[in-house]
Amino acid sequence: MIMFGVLLIAVHPPPAAAFGEERFNPEATDGEASKEARHRQKRLISAGEYEQTAQYWNIGAQLKLKEHVMRQPNLNIAKNVVFFLGDGMSIPTLAASRMYLGQQQGHTGEESQLSFEEFPDVGLVKTYCVDKQVADSACTATAYLCGVKANYATIGVTAAVNFGNCAASNDPRNHVQSIMAWAQAAGKATGIVTTTRVTHASPAGTYAHTASRDWECDADIARMGGDPAQCPDIATQLIYGETGKNLRVILGGGRRKFLPRTMKDEEGVRGQRQDGANLISQWYYGKPLGTARYVSNRQDLMALNFTEVDYLLGLFSADHLKFHLDARPEVDPTLGDLTYAAIRTLQKYPEGYVLFVEGGKIDLAHHFTKARKSLDETVQLSEAVQVARQLTSPDDTLIVVTADHSHTMTLSGYAARGNDILGLNSQISDGDKKPYTTLSYANGPGGPQPGPKGQRPNITESMLKDQDFQFPKVVPMKYETHGGDDVALFAYGPWSHLFGGMYEQNVIPHLIGYAACIGNGEHACSTVGGL
Repeated sequence: MIMFGVLLIAVHPPPAAAFGEERFNPEATDGEASKEARHRQKRLISAGEYEQTAQYWNIGAQLKLKEHVMRQPNLNIAKNVVFFLGDGMSIPTLAASRMYLGQQQGHTGEESQLSFEEFPDVGLVKTYCVDKQVADSACTATAYLCGVKANYATIGVTAAVNFGNCAASNDPRNHVQSIMAWAQAAGKATGIVTTTRVTHASPAGTYAHTASRDWECDADIARMGGDPAQCPDIATQLIYGETGKNLRVILGGGRRKFLPRTMKDEEGVRGQRQDGANLISQWYYGKPLGTARYVSNRQDLMALNFTEVDYLLGLFSADHLKFHLDARPEVDPTLGDLTYAAIRTLQKYPEGYVLFVEGGKIDLAHHFTKARKSLDETVQLSEAVQVARQLTSPDDTLIVVTADHSHTMTLSGYAARGNDILGLNSQISDGDKKPYTTLSYANGPGGPQPGPKGQRPNITESMLKDQDFQFPKVVPMKYETHGGDDVALFAYGPWSHLFGGMYEQNVIPHLIGYAACIGNGEHACSTVGGL
């Protein structure tokens, strides 16, 4: 029985109850909290005793070895593809987020896993733009969705188009098509889901062709000195563009980009369009009678009969969706809710579907050095991936999870096992003899202000409990920047073994196209015996 218990722990961390202790309750009174802390410490020591044996590690390693040896390539055709994008989900973000998740569940955290970290095939992806060492979300979206690397801040065009060059971006010879266009040409249903504005850089990569990611509506173009009559804005391309108009599911934020400035949305926020167009209404009335649904809150979304919906537009905020930690449960859908609604809507089509799902606020939290919110958004992405796994089968559905670029957050120091990943390190600096956080940023805004003569500020545990606490940075900047390091990719389902190794980011859609038999490249359908 002891052997069996060790085997279980080696594969997945057991619940607190497995050690006969109560789960930590953050709302307990001081006396109860002290008692629970003692129980928790006792539980951690109990778990640690297993790890002190060679048997624990050897058995765990042998189980993993057996799992690898028994793997067989899945050579089925991917009828469906669900592409998850964790915007800014760097490898340090993955490591810190799994600890955050595990510690919320009562474990030390280091041994925990996000749902997609269980996927059998993992690769490393190089993210640079054609003209930048460190990428943004626009050029990367062009790479991982269209199969071609592009210049910084441009979307759906080749590197012949420089940032802001409207004339070049209007030239069809410079346009590149996304996997959504490939899928639609093959008769598949398509959809996009995001926690940002649906006109933001990552989702726009599925349908737009533009020289500037900032041209989300006509007023944005005019504000930047352009001519909206010459440069089609991203929102208009979503409603009327060849790929955008054929998307069956569009779920995210950004209502103000679709409404005229003379109109207020469901929450009283005025639109931004200066052309007077109500693109939401135009989308709805442009679909066959009775086939389209528009929703603006979670309750209406989850009340839908998805089998009766052919076209679904859900815009749940004037701007980006709220961070999960700030959300109103009855009003603001989670990323898991959106993923569920999208798959349920798309799964009825016999030719299959391609769905793009972005956890976009991982990135936005990093830009403000709000590590707690970034880790929480990563856990939300993990939960959305789990929803997709429950609604699909690896026999016919390829699931890909990756990031577009990195961030400057690092995880450092020599903290004790189980130390709060969002807290102070268990050691103090051997330089200035002050405490420091395990997580910090190379650059960014806010954070505790330096003391006299530039001394490092004192940071306390009580400060770190604030979910909007801005973690320390080295170089002060208005916004924290992206990082240039490689990002991870996880794949599961038909032809997932193709995604192993290290490769350029633009290779990703070509691998998807092969597995799903879409696009103009090589296809599993036509290659005798596969690759």
